[in-house]
Amino acid sequence: MRFDRGETNRALERGEFFPYFQPLIELRTGKLLGFEVLARWQYSTDEMIAPDVFIPLAEREGWIGALTQQILQRAFTVALALPSALQLSVNVSPIQLRDQSLAKQIEAVAKAAGFSLNRVTVEITESALADNLEQARQIAEELKSLGCKLALDDFGTGYSSLRHLQYLPFDEIKVDSSFVSSMAQKRESRKIVAAVVGLGQSLGLATVAEGIETAEQAEMLMWLGCGIGQGWLFGKPVPAESLAAVIGTTRNGVATGVAFPWKNLSIGSMEGLPAQKLAQLQAVYDGAPVGLGFLDRDLRYVNLNRQLAEMGGGAVEEHLGRTVQEVVPHLFPIFEPYLRRALQGEPITGIEVTGQAIEGKGATSALASYQPAFDEAGEVVGVSVAVLDFTARKQAEEKLQQYERVVEGLEEMIVVVDRDYRYVLANRAFLDNRATTKEKLLDSWTGKFLRRWSKGSWTNASRAESSNTK
Repeated sequence: MRFDRGETNRALERGEFFPYFQPLIELRTGKLLGFEVLARWQYSTDEMIAPDVFIPLAEREGWIGALTQQILQRAFTVALALPSALQLSVNVSPIQLRDQSLAKQIEAVAKAAGFSLNRVTVEITESALADNLEQARQIAEELKSLGCKLALDDFGTGYSSLRHLQYLPFDEIKVDSSFVSSMAQKRESRKIVAAVVGLGQSLGLATVAEGIETAEQAEMLMWLGCGIGQGWLFGKPVPAESLAAVIGTTRNGVATGVAFPWKNLSIGSMEGLPAQKLAQLQAVYDGAPVGLGFLDRDLRYVNLNRQLAEMGGGAVEEHLGRTVQEVVPHLFPIFEPYLRRALQGEPITGIEVTGQAIEGKGATSALASYQPAFDEAGEVVGVSVAVLDFTARKQAEEKLQQYERVVEGLEEMIVVVDRDYRYVLANRAFLDNRATTKEKLLDSWTGKFLRRWSKGSWTNASRAESSNTK
């Protein structure tokens, strides 16, 4: 569509530009946090013009400032009637970041409407920072001094530089919808989103994902640690008269297990920065009473604790980066089939392994578990290993079995009771004397005579009965 300058001037004079509001949702809880303000042009009674048509025109012809003021004035006035906890996110053009009076213009509009700038987040695209970063920083700091928060919009789509995040006082990073829309199909998009979210967490910045349209995308984003989302899944942009219905809508947090039933996501996994999560994981590894480790798809040790390293006969450092086959070549043929099945996505539990794991320390016995580790799209990225060493218990059981075999053939009656006066062992001579079986006798109560014997009050009858027992 083509518009001449006179037509756009008349549109501004008539107030034909209106704000629309798109919900911003906390993914974990479904809580409504606020709205992003988007411009619309009511060109005629039945025709609405989208911003991608008139915004470039306003930037090119120099009326973008007047347009922004008109949209903000109406948005701030409308928001006065909304709950005070709800925030507004507003966009400024890259052109406007060349105007030293931008912060004063926004301040003037807010004062005229009586709206607090503490409820406003100003979104800045990276392309706006390329021309004059120092000037952009001065304007950003002025906006911050007025109470505004700052968001870096469309991160990763243009001239991306970590220096921008370091140099300007941002509060949020926005993940562009082009990555979100393709993340369920393209591994590259998922990894970019994961990198942006992780970067935001590491810097203490909130992360907002745009263009969420499916439950699969929402769950994937939440699993990656993204905190806030917007998109048609949560609501399309609406005019001011529809805000009451949007605010009154009951929402739940993003359901886990819908797109990825195997994930069994817990709320706690969304808390903490990556460094904190890593420290927690290492503390779990180091403090666990079992051997724990993680293998990549090449079956190389990525991480392990001291307990598992000792089972392998070396230090932790001697395992890292090496394959299981290199570390325990004599046991690898036993492990390999189960590890390969785990790499195909099959959980393997309760595998008993016996072998000469450590030279000079005799045979060892262990129970091993191999759990496939999935990424946000269900691809197996490695195997989580847990090994319980029960060599001591196994040796105790073997000694008990040896003792039972010895006493079984004795002519003397042998019986053992526990602290609760219940039978735990009896040989054949004792069972024959009592005319009973091991199944009936074991775990049954020994009778009153042993309780009296423990108190030192013997009777002739009890002496007679107990004289045949040892």
